[in-house]
Amino acid sequence: MPDILAVDEAKSRVRAAVEANRDAVIDVSRRIHADPEIGLQETRAARLLVDRIGAATGVEATLGLGSLPTAFRAEVGSGELVVTLCAEYDALPEIGHGCGHNIIAASAFGAFTALAPIADDLGITVRLLGTPAEENAGGKVTLLDEGAFDGTHAALMVHPGPEDSIEMNPYASGGIQIEFTGREAHASAAPHDGVNALDAMTIMLTAIGLARQQLEPSQQIHGIVQHGGAAPNVIPGSAGGVWMGRAATAEALERVIAVIRRCAEAGAHATGAAVTLTEGPFRYLDLRTDAGLNVAYAANLESVGRVAGVPMPRGGSTDMGNVSHRFPCIHPVIGLGDPVAVPHTPGFAALAGSEPGDRAAVDGATLLASTVVDAAVDKALRVRLLTGSDS
Repeated sequence: MPDILAVDEAKSRVRAAVEANRDAVIDVSRRIHADPEIGLQETRAARLLVDRIGAATGVEATLGLGSLPTAFRAEVGSGELVVTLCAEYDALPEIGHGCGHNIIAASAFGAFTALAPIADDLGITVRLLGTPAEENAGGKVTLLDEGAFDGTHAALMVHPGPEDSIEMNPYASGGIQIEFTGREAHASAAPHDGVNALDAMTIMLTAIGLARQQLEPSQQIHGIVQHGGAAPNVIPGSAGGVWMGRAATAEALERVIAVIRRCAEAGAHATGAAVTLTEGPFRYLDLRTDAGLNVAYAANLESVGRVAGVPMPRGGSTDMGNVSHRFPCIHPVIGLGDPVAVPHTPGFAALAGSEPGDRAAVDGATLLASTVVDAAVDKALRVRLLTGSDS
């Protein structure tokens, strides 16, 4: 193990660095919040982060990774322990930053700029990955497949929520585009000549509603009808929508996806319509966080005046789950101080762009940087991360 900074000195330096850069961290958060861009279209947010990284650290970030033009990468240090910080910055349609990804981006930016001056003193390489489209296109899955995470020994990020919690508890999830094709006919003069695609959809919806009674614990099905005909006096020749299955594990997800498929096939069989089922190119996996890194993060909460609340109830899904199946990771929740706030709502978006969001971004940067210090300085944790062993 190389000679590295003492833990107290290193944490003192990163806390001071975050505080010195406080205004820039908040500005990044506020600017991204005020200009929401949905997944794969985050051109301005990605450019802002790349420019600010260069201005704060002198590190030239690479904008555009593999097939993702709004992904980016910045790296500093030459140590053998490689720690990856993940930044998200995509927004939701209509709601904007109702999931607070502006805070995620600002926290990762703040942690990277705080760690950059002491990375070599800690014997680490710090990598900041801009990971687009968490909400709609699984940017981290693509980055994993295309090698952007290669060499990582630990991956870290924080996610805003109502209250502080050591880890999120998301579902594995997968989506299916379902399209029924029938035959159009005049609904009054010749309905018998038609094959009603909307009827097929209705049967599928009914079947799913009945199937919910037999779903396993922690399995969910939800979806939307996107189209179902153009005029009331025409038998609909097409109908379609998108459905999602969620479950506690990838194996349980496979079973709930099979339920959706059977219900769709039942609608097609009953009406004589054809059905096309197209799964997305990936599934989000369940989240498996690293116990040692969780302990380190929890111990750092006191330094920013926070206390972890009760464990998060299961809910939502994230592509960080896919990362966690490959590398040790943490995905804690940084609280906005409102226990009844609900993500993916306008109210949560307002919190994320106000003073509670500012505090969360700055505290999140300090907590991420301090936890990276623990990973570098704690001999047992460092060795385990480097070797991939439990010893």
